Amino acid sequence: MNKSTAVVRNISDTALWVAYFRARETHRADALFRDPYAERLAGERGFHIAQTLPAGNKHEWAWVARTYLFDKFLLREIQTGANLVVNLAAGLDTRPYRMDLPSTLEWVEVDLPDTVSYKKEVLAGENPRCKLEQIALDLSDVEARRSLFADLACRAKKAVVMSEGFLIYLTEEEVSLLADDLAAATRFESWIIDLASPGQLKLMMATTGKVLDAAGAPFKFGPREGASFFATHGWVPGDVQGFLKTAAELHRAPQELLSLLPEPKGVPGNYPWTGACLLQRARSLEGIKRQ
Repeated sequence: MNKSTAVVRNISDTALWVAYFRARETHRADALFRDPYAERLAGERGFHIAQTLPAGNKHEWAWVARTYLFDKFLLREIQTGANLVVNLAAGLDTRPYRMDLPSTLEWVEVDLPDTVSYKKEVLAGENPRCKLEQIALDLSDVEARRSLFADLACRAKKAVVMSEGFLIYLTEEEVSLLADDLAAATRFESWIIDLASPGQLKLMMATTGKVLDAAGAPFKFGPREGASFFATHGWVPGDVQGFLKTAAELHRAPQELLSLLPEPKGVPGNYPWTGACLLQRARSLEGIKRQ
């Protein structure tokens, strides 16, 4: 436990771990996506984290499915008119560099200063395929993020927000407040998130979660209502796709987990479920007031 804890210093280190899985998929002959920057970004530390954490190298299929679904949802929103992407807690994401995007698309990444600096250093000399802006900001600063959201909303015709691997580290109260703030920003039309069921959250907390908890990054958010949690905060589920089902369809799911299919309909509850959700602005709640 002590050895594992020393490897993960803080929440930002999890971005190195995620980059490791993108690098692994990229090296496959049948890769579902290719990220030529992932290996550099993961570095030796990212590979070491994956090999050291309990089950740290076990669920590659889930990370790959998450990346695939976020790509899919993002492209769909861009193709239907989104001219601004707002990536909250962007980590070491390289979509502005690796995806086929319109050169006129505006892409704004927001993350902690150290993460932004590290990414700029590693990718120095690389050219994004769209208009990329990187903003160093602690998203727990509520007033600062509200000011940012208001500014970005003024610049957009239609914006899509994404927060990959972020909400699980927040409390329900923090997620609710963030959802309200995003809903209050006009022209933020859709929001792509990943979500875990309460049952899956318990499983994760019993393995990798213990180490991340010790590093100050505990898993917290796994709402019993599933994606419907966001309905009272200005967002309704538009498309919800489970990682295991997606991985099975893409021939990435391990054989021993196929018995869990088909996934339950509706709210997963104690069923061990993780997935990606495309949330849409709820028109009837556009006048939502911040608490």
